[in-house]
Amino acid sequence: MTSATAPLWPEGTGLPTRLWRRFTAWRRTRPFWGGLLAILAGLPILYFPYANLTLGGLTMALATTGGAGALVIGLLLIVLGITAWFQPMSRVFCGVGVTILTLISIPVSNFGGFLAGMILGLIAGGMLCAWVPLSPEDAERAEAMIAAGPPVMNHWAADTEQAPAAEAAVEQSTEPVAEQSTEPAVEQSSPQAPSAEQAGGTK
Repeated sequence: MTSATAPLWPEGTGLPTRLWRRFTAWRRTRPFWGGLLAILAGLPILYFPYANLTLGGLTMALATTGGAGALVIGLLLIVLGITAWFQPMSRVFCGVGVTILTLISIPVSNFGGFLAGMILGLIAGGMLCAWVPLSPEDAERAEAMIAAGPPVMNHWAADTEQAPAAEAAVEQSTEPVAEQSTEPAVEQSSPQAPSAEQAGGTK
């Protein structure tokens, strides 16, 4: 089971539930998490070279000669993440681009945003390259599940309703076995009485 074929949240009549179901259906057809991590990786790379740290009356600037390069790398990472969302077929290009830009940010942008952007960028690049769309059969099944929207709670309710019936069936199946196991013991004990009488008559 994949995230695209997993059961959806139970249906509801409220607007938040309908919006969440539409967002879930949209998210399952594209490398959502890889694009999100690429966007998050671009934020620290873009921020730290232009950030000022104030300690009391002392202001520390982290800007370096690579400030313009950090700006370009951060913006490109954000653009590639958004592109992977809206153009899933370009996922490999976006993944390779995110990985290369993340490695370039190590010497250019304060070790890739103090390792935060570097780690997120490398993970995002791997996820974007590894993501594959569903096969036509799985896509049709996912669309049918999204259109039908089977409530998960109904399956749980059906299981709870079937549980007492299954227990009753098990009890009924065990009772004849117990009766059959006791009856042969009584029948075998009854022929022993004439054997004692015959022994007394022979005396």
